[in-house]
Amino acid sequence: MSFAVIQTGGKQYKVSTSEILKVERLNNQEGKTVEFKNVLFLNDDKTTEIGNPNIQGAKVEATILKNTKNKTILVFKKRRRKNSRKKYGHRQPISLVRITKIFSKDGKIISEASPKKKVTKEIIKAEKAREEQMSAAKRVKIEEKQKIKKTLKKVEAKEKKITANIEKKEAKKKPLTTKKK
Repeated sequence: MSFAVIQTGGKQYKVSTSEILKVERLNNQEGKTVEFKNVLFLNDDKTTEIGNPNIQGAKVEATILKNTKNKTILVFKKRRRKNSRKKYGHRQPISLVRITKIFSKDGKIISEASPKKKVTKEIIKAEKAREEQMSAAKRVKIEEKQKIKKTLKKVEAKEKKITANIEKKEAKKKPLTTKKK
């Protein structure tokens, strides 16, 4: 499996084709292709190339799926014994990127993502129907497991009662003792 290590937004990412990444916000529009030329490491099935610091001529192509914001990070500052508190949130702007091609320093394609399948209404309906069938089958299995657990609990409760009754009967029996003179 071929992969590359790229640098963008002050961070390094290990990427392979058809992988989706969260990177720092890129200034391009959604749907545009982007080239990452800061390739630090390339690994093919046969060869490995290490940059010093970058590999000249190597690049990674990607398409921007979405420009959005990341999860909210809460920032809480408190100065003790001063009755001073401050709480606010921060959402880092990010871009969701899908890696499409990895090029070597010669310009040859090392790996390429398979083209996306066109999604039609029929495919969506078929997938929903399959999911419903799977969920129905899962529900049946879960119900069967619950029934088995209930019957096991009943059997265990009966066994406990029986053992308790046997122990009571044995406790009532008086041991044979010899009379003292």
